[in-house]
Amino acid sequence: MSIELQTKFGQIDISNEVIAAVAGGAAVDCYGIVGMASKHQIRDGLTDILRKENFTRGVIVRQQDDDMHIDMYIIVSYGTKISEVAHNVQSKVRYTLEKTVGIAARSVNIYVQGVFVASP
Repeated sequence: MSIELQTKFGQIDISNEVIAAVAGGAAVDCYGIVGMASKHQIRDGLTDILRKENFTRGVIVRQQDDDMHIDMYIIVSYGTKISEVAHNVQSKVRYTLEKTVGIAARSVNIYVQGVFVASP
């Protein structure tokens, strides 16, 4: 599926993979985020932290009627306040999507899949 935008110059189609990549890149830039986790934990492994080229595997873009909903699966670092990190990710993803793609997400749902403890 894709998002269709109509401009005075013509039509623009933006795929869900592009939206997922933009959202994943914005999320990883937030403080307290170690990385993205896979949305299919059993198939891909529980402890995998996705690299930049695989951000789309940790983001689901859903469209219902004219609304766009984004589900994000993240891994946070130990010692951070999970609710604050999740709120910051929601804000940054929503802002980044509006500024770069021109699309407003109706909801950004955060699913914390794990806490990463750095070894000393």
